[in-house]
Amino acid sequence: MVDLFGSQALLPTLTEVYSVSASVMGFAVNASTIGMAAASLLVAAFANRIKRAAGIWISLALLSIPTALLGVTQDLTTFTILRVLQGVFMSTAFTLTLTHLSERCTLTAIGGAMAAYITGNVASNLFGRLLASGLADNFGLAESFYAFSVLNLAGALIAFLYFKDGPPLSSSTPAASSVFAAWRTHLGNPRLRAAFGIGFIMLFVFVGVFSYVNFVIAEPPFALPQMYIGLVYLVFVPAILTTPVASAVTRRHGARPTFLATMAVTLVGLMLLATSSLALMLLGLTLVGAALFFGQSVATAFVGRSAQHDHAAANGLYLASYYIGGIAGALILGQIFVAFGWTAAVAVLSGLIVIAALLGLKFHEDAPE
Repeated sequence: MVDLFGSQALLPTLTEVYSVSASVMGFAVNASTIGMAAASLLVAAFANRIKRAAGIWISLALLSIPTALLGVTQDLTTFTILRVLQGVFMSTAFTLTLTHLSERCTLTAIGGAMAAYITGNVASNLFGRLLASGLADNFGLAESFYAFSVLNLAGALIAFLYFKDGPPLSSSTPAASSVFAAWRTHLGNPRLRAAFGIGFIMLFVFVGVFSYVNFVIAEPPFALPQMYIGLVYLVFVPAILTTPVASAVTRRHGARPTFLATMAVTLVGLMLLATSSLALMLLGLTLVGAALFFGQSVATAFVGRSAQHDHAAANGLYLASYYIGGIAGALILGQIFVAFGWTAAVAVLSGLIVIAALLGLKFHEDAPE
């Protein structure tokens, strides 16, 4: 996932290099989520024919190809297409890994496994942004993408060495006759529908905040250079510490209260982003990042527990909604940001978080699917 997050930190530099507006470059960089949404559904459709371990390491190896090509392309259309291709391979690996965890963990262990996996995503968010900014500032844009390509290959090697297939442990209900039947069943479950809607909103808000805040802090009164913009993403350090405990907190207090608390923290953080104080803005980014990742861990684990069969189909629907929210956030919020400014964009995001909290009222686990 470093490919998704790292490129977002380069938005101001990419905007200058390609001589386009913030909204256009924001769409191009986040076009990877288009490929991610499509791939998550395709993986779900063919999940029964895909070996989890092989699918993961092959996807990561293939991901290194468009990543490296981004370092040599000078055409925005080609850049956007390569980002979509990156999304296809990222999502394939991501969806298969979630499915692997859902199938290889008992129901009581799923929460901890998902929290650990989402913590890895938080770390990639921080590391990817710092690496991208540092390399771009000291060596150039191309070197950032080459480094990501090497990391993709390293991930493929790790998956090849350590991921092993085996019989599912947590599936308690016979699978549906087809993926379409499974999708109908999952979409007929109001708890899962709420989770899918929440996934859409969370990546919408996350992409909206952490894509366009780059332009805010690069302009007066902050006027931070690219290297310092990268250091701003140390705000994700607290999320690395808090996300692993999401499973324990959820077990103690329940999915619904825990998720509602994360949305309340996100709202506070968004309010701080509308200030002109760098210290308050950094605090706001810290709260938003930690709360959204914590909430994502709760929602992802909830989907894993609520889907009693066809985990790949359930994960595919959740991730498709999640990624569609990402590209919607890049496109819609970019237009709002350019037309009306950062304060208006924050107001829209705050309204979406309220909607997510209302959907979170469905997070009860007293009735099986």
